[in-house]
Amino acid sequence: MRVAIAGAGNVGLFIADQLVGMGHAVLLIEKDPDVAERATTHQGIEWNVADACEVSSLRAAQLESCDVVVAATGDDEDNLVVSLLAKQEFAVPRVIARVNHPTNEWLFNETWGVDVAVSTPHLMTSLVEEALTVGTLVRLLKLEGGEVQLVEVRLADDSPAVGKSISELEPPHDATFVAVIRDDHVLMPRADTTLVPGDEVVALVTLAAEDEVRQLLTGR
Repeated sequence: MRVAIAGAGNVGLFIADQLVGMGHAVLLIEKDPDVAERATTHQGIEWNVADACEVSSLRAAQLESCDVVVAATGDDEDNLVVSLLAKQEFAVPRVIARVNHPTNEWLFNETWGVDVAVSTPHLMTSLVEEALTVGTLVRLLKLEGGEVQLVEVRLADDSPAVGKSISELEPPHDATFVAVIRDDHVLMPRADTTLVPGDEVVALVTLAAEDEVRQLLTGR
């Protein structure tokens, strides 16, 4: 897989090193030559000293050959421009964008070409909520511009789902239970998997199906 990363700061460099270590081809685009010169990365990373917000620079880098583009600069405006160009001008299948300021997260959607937006403050909030909350639906990750979400519910003793199998719950068509975490073990949910108090149920849901899934798992 070929991945282009815009921005060679700490975040971009870390992602690049991780992906190269996993055997992927990585193109790192950085407009500041001093940053590129000082950077220490794994061998095998392809460097392009250019402005990732310029169409001509992306064309020269053959962005159309990339499977994924990661907009990882420290500027939200630049990340939005990179995302939009990657999707509209070069038809990159998957665009992931870093959100630096959490109040800007609402902008990072499919209108700007973003498939997945990563906001560290919001992610940390979700993880804290997930660790402390029982009987409440917690949003872990937004996908497809926020239209699809990865959610989790830790089942309370009085959850209407307790004692029922997955097939008995009859989840909506736009929702899929992807995992049940029980006693530190991950169970692949099957039709006959019966839920018990304390189970952490992880599901992929659309916005339209979220309320119905919440009702099934929490009764609220």
